[in-house]
Amino acid sequence: MTKKIHIKTYGCQMNVYDSDRMQDLMNSVGYENSDNVDDSDIVIINTCHIREKASEKLFSDLGRIKPYKEKMHENGKQMIVAVAGCVAQAEGQEIFKRSNVVDIIVGPESYQTLPDLVGKVIRDKSRQINLDFKPNNKFDTLPLNKAGVGASAFVTVQEGCDKFCSFCVVPYTRGAEYSRDVKKVLYEINGLVDKGVSEIYLLGQNVNAYHGIGYDNNPTNLARLIEEIAKIPEIKRIRYTTSHPLDMNDDLINAHRDIEKLMPFLHLPIQSGSNSVLKAMNRKHSRQDYFKIIEKLRKVRPDMGLSSDFIVGFPNESEKDFYDTIDLVEKIGFTQCYSFKYSPRQGTPSADSNNQVAENIKDERLAILQKLLTNQQIEFNLKFEKTTMPVLFEKEAPKSNKKSKDKNQYEKTEILGKTQIWGKSPWLQSVVVELKHDEDGAQIINKIKNVEIIKSRPSSLMAKLIKD
Repeated sequence: MTKKIHIKTYGCQMNVYDSDRMQDLMNSVGYENSDNVDDSDIVIINTCHIREKASEKLFSDLGRIKPYKEKMHENGKQMIVAVAGCVAQAEGQEIFKRSNVVDIIVGPESYQTLPDLVGKVIRDKSRQINLDFKPNNKFDTLPLNKAGVGASAFVTVQEGCDKFCSFCVVPYTRGAEYSRDVKKVLYEINGLVDKGVSEIYLLGQNVNAYHGIGYDNNPTNLARLIEEIAKIPEIKRIRYTTSHPLDMNDDLINAHRDIEKLMPFLHLPIQSGSNSVLKAMNRKHSRQDYFKIIEKLRKVRPDMGLSSDFIVGFPNESEKDFYDTIDLVEKIGFTQCYSFKYSPRQGTPSADSNNQVAENIKDERLAILQKLLTNQQIEFNLKFEKTTMPVLFEKEAPKSNKKSKDKNQYEKTEILGKTQIWGKSPWLQSVVVELKHDEDGAQIINKIKNVEIIKSRPSSLMAKLIKD
């Protein structure tokens, strides 16, 4: 009988990419993907250490998996449970000590050894661990990316980080910066093109620090890589994430002006608008540096949509520091952002600070910031009402089962039960089109179609198709 594998993924797009590659890897040795834990021979939890209480979430999951593993054992079968990703890298053997459910611990730079580790568990009846840092070996070993079954696909081009921000575990869990060669990236993208992919997301912990070897055998930068990708006719859209302000060079800024396929959207985390907090974070840039980057970007691409990350309540953050962040947000104007309360990460310098901000103050500051960011997102979306734009449609949208309390709000009462197709704008907004009875959703999925925006929502746009 065919064996099955189930993967649960936490974290960013890079973890999604890693999970897809783990699936590819295990598919190549005979395992089929499963949406369920209870019938799976291998269960992998791919973890992220960035979010709060990452370890607690892992052990809660392991507790829920335990009864299924025990039931399979009672039926004479074996369920292998693996913990992968950044929590695996950070905590290592401690996971074995805390849970007897886990058979394999594998880091984000060593999951290419999964088939071998699984084989050893089956043969030797022993737990296995691999936390080596060998990203070049990983990419050389992995099978061709099979994840691209729709319009968009992630491609990791850079891993690791050399920045050592005082709040971040990435340098310790992902290792030093490493960039893949241009020809290997293009080989993977051409394979995805053969599966119908037309939009590529280039991924990296600091993707704009990319310095892979180009065709001339010399290091090249992200702008040059994007130029090469843009030459592939079937690729219609190019995006990249996540970037660091220190690596936002003029070549990359000008690429947003010169390369039509590069979308007018940038996620550029600043974390705080206070120079004293930025210094304490070891960000190595100031708020003035950030303003200069945004000014250059908007000069070459006035319609650029901007996103960022913010941490409130960093150790020793004063009220003035916080309102410096509010001031920066008000002056720049963002389209969508991620914002969090600071939470200590074991092993990072800021976790040992004696000047932690009280939780109630963090809560108050986060609420103020998020209200401002939400209002900016609403204002940005409102600007698109009664305009036209090209949208890349990807799938059927989930049908709503609830009626709006406000009869006029988003006309939700009129669209219940009707087919809606979901896509993305050039600015990464969610766009939903309601199909008429004589329209076939299959005709627009995985295609770029022009639409007219008829209504903006806080986090999406409602649209109607413009006939070709």
